[in-house]
Amino acid sequence: MAAKEHFDYLVIGAGSGGIASAKRAAQVHGKKVAVVERGALGGTCVNVGCVPKKVMFNAAHIMECLHDAPLYQYSGAEDVKLDWGKLKTARDNYVVRLNGIYGRGLDGADITTLTGLASFGDDGEVMVGGEAYTADHVLVAVGGVPSLPLELEGGEHTITSDGFFELEAMPESCLVVGAGYIAVEMAGILNALGCDTTLAVRGDKALRAFDELLSTTLDAEMKRAGMKIATGTTLAKVELVDGKKVVTTTDGATLGPFDEVLMAVGRKPLVEPLKLENAGVDLNDEGYVAVDEYQRTTSEHNVYALGDVCGAIELTPMAIAAGRRLSDRLFGGPECANAKADYEGVPTVVFSHPTIGTIGLTEAEALEKYGEANVKVWTSTFVNLWYGPMPIDPSDKPKTAMKLVTAGANELVVGLHVIGLGADEMLQGFGVAMKMGATKADFDSCIALHPTAAEEFVTLAPWGQGAGDKMGDRSAAPTPVLH
Repeated sequence: MAAKEHFDYLVIGAGSGGIASAKRAAQVHGKKVAVVERGALGGTCVNVGCVPKKVMFNAAHIMECLHDAPLYQYSGAEDVKLDWGKLKTARDNYVVRLNGIYGRGLDGADITTLTGLASFGDDGEVMVGGEAYTADHVLVAVGGVPSLPLELEGGEHTITSDGFFELEAMPESCLVVGAGYIAVEMAGILNALGCDTTLAVRGDKALRAFDELLSTTLDAEMKRAGMKIATGTTLAKVELVDGKKVVTTTDGATLGPFDEVLMAVGRKPLVEPLKLENAGVDLNDEGYVAVDEYQRTTSEHNVYALGDVCGAIELTPMAIAAGRRLSDRLFGGPECANAKADYEGVPTVVFSHPTIGTIGLTEAEALEKYGEANVKVWTSTFVNLWYGPMPIDPSDKPKTAMKLVTAGANELVVGLHVIGLGADEMLQGFGVAMKMGATKADFDSCIALHPTAAEEFVTLAPWGQGAGDKMGDRSAAPTPVLH
């Protein structure tokens, strides 16, 4: 029998986190690396996630601009039409191009690509296409897939976010089910493009885990944009009637008919095909791979896991950071022995309509963690200048809302939240500031960029009265600590 090919590092899953970790190990640390993938390179983000979603968001944003054009005294915008089919072709071609870039990147790093379904065999070896491979270290980075409630009768008549990207034409009507960021993004895109859209949520509004200012403002703005919100709604049955989808809820109400019913009620880790038990890898109570802060699983065979398969901060950049730090720790020598990703203060953007940016603790979380006496909150709600010259009553214009949450005697910024035009693009710099321990005084000392929406964060009233900098004396500013 031929000897099993051995690698220093074998990565299962060619998504963002797996590829980042593999390339770090090969290019920076000079290791022999293999990547296993059964589908298109790039994982969820590139193929059915961030990238194609942002393309559709951009198309929806263009349509919103066309709706605003007459209010800027343009004419003819009402005749502009979207060719969904051609946009889908252009979007899909772009994704294929990215697949090729990822492939060439692996080849350029001298990484072996193994195509097929991976699973663990005896003694921690990895089986791919009937061949067995061994490695000093194995990383599981297979991500997740959309989930459907098992109790939903007629679930076969629905689509998920994956199915959204397969649509050859825009539905005239759609029910989007879910209260998370994927649901509000899909619903916002469809609504802005002209689909008669209803968002069904189990509670009283979407994004309930986000700061109250964000969820409340988004709810109002989605309704302002013409989206219908069905609250307190859980689906019991979906029926196909005369080519349309009719929904019955658990309380007996009927919704529809709709051209499509899009289920965005959560995702689940793609662990079933891996036979993790053969490698001694345990799952946690939620069904995700159990790992410690260094991405180590319970396996005795040096098996690690990261990204969506672990369920902690399921974001592409988080998986990339975790993958790179893992490779540094495994292969970077003693100086990297404690390398690990920092899961605190991770900036997050929701491409809703309008967009949301959030970092750190919500106001409620800060109060629970530090106590009411140690928390201060600054807020601002205003009309973006974009809407300024429009001949609309100010009360009817879309709003931007911001919140800054601080803790401790020195007013350390522990939470930053914004919803409105440009929220996605303004957030990155504030993320750096918070990682550096910025206080309200630091924000106040930064000169505003005018006229922008972002300047509101450095002019929040009362301005110039931050702890340690009441008179503008930076030399007296204390070290950011909580009391």
